[in-house]
Amino acid sequence: MLIQAAVLEQRENQRPYAEHRPLALREVQLDGPGPGEVLVRITAAGLCHSDLSVIDGNRPRPVPMVLGHESAGIVEQAGEGVDLAVGQQVISVFLPRCEHCAACATGGKLPCTAGTEANTAGTLLTGARRLAMGGSPVHHHLGVSAFADYAVMDARSLVPVGQDVPGEVAAVLGCAVLTGGGALRNAARASGAEDVAIVGLGGVGMAALLVAVGQRTTGKILAIDANGDKLATALELGADEACTPQDLAGRSAQIVIEAAGHPRAFETALAATGVGGTLVTVGLPAPGAVSSIEPLALTAGARTIIGSYMGSALPAKDIPYYEELWRAGRLPVEKLVRTRPMAQINEALDELAEGRSVRQVLLP
Repeated sequence: MLIQAAVLEQRENQRPYAEHRPLALREVQLDGPGPGEVLVRITAAGLCHSDLSVIDGNRPRPVPMVLGHESAGIVEQAGEGVDLAVGQQVISVFLPRCEHCAACATGGKLPCTAGTEANTAGTLLTGARRLAMGGSPVHHHLGVSAFADYAVMDARSLVPVGQDVPGEVAAVLGCAVLTGGGALRNAARASGAEDVAIVGLGGVGMAALLVAVGQRTTGKILAIDANGDKLATALELGADEACTPQDLAGRSAQIVIEAAGHPRAFETALAATGVGGTLVTVGLPAPGAVSSIEPLALTAGARTIIGSYMGSALPAKDIPYYEELWRAGRLPVEKLVRTRPMAQINEALDELAEGRSVRQVLLP
């Protein structure tokens, strides 16, 4: 079938993206699903820094590529061996799990080896490509390629979700919430009684904040960002305090989530980690970026630093938890979301790069 999709044709693109337009809406050929694959009609696709890092060249990927990895949609056709029903709503996850490799046996701590290799190569988990343009293959982004009206994905890249969850909410559960909430719940093993600090209030950081608010019992929550508007939003969403990195002034927490993906943010997060505390870093800085730390602060302060990819999550287990948290009114993800048409995708990239929004969700 022919679909409309946002195609990236070259790497290392320059801003402003609204002027240079690195993503072009093209007519792309989409083959039907093979065994173990699913044709999904995309209803909502979130725009994330992981998309931006491919566009600006910080995460080299093969081109041409249809971008987009955080999405919700409806099953239109299921290949042989797929246990998903036509008409079912599904959420995409950006790292499929083969369930056979040694990394998959770590319970979410390590990313699937086969899934990582497929994502790097721009294929589905089986190595297949179902996209083409002008007779030449087009690469998949993180096994999803959701900046389109339809996509074919491996069933292992999908998690079913109830029909009552709005598409723009469901989409964000599969990346921002999975990553930010998972850093808190899985990596830090927060109980709700600890004081928590969130450094970097983009989509992932705000999602971590919402999960912290939704599951807290006695703990206090501190939000840290250089953007005053985001600090105000964090207070509205339930943070007890909010400050810039410059105004940290000795504040600390037992659990700190670093979600900015910048070396200075990592240093701020470590400074905010109290004695005996745990710092979980989920941000993805540019390759080669370096932070400065004082090892004595780790040793003498018994501090722990944990790296967490995709929230150290098992999506099939974690996403239903967030779905129920949302349904109970304790995870108001919709407050983070601004929807806009897919045709405005390049303008949305500028807004993301400039930190002027929390989570933009594109509607085909």
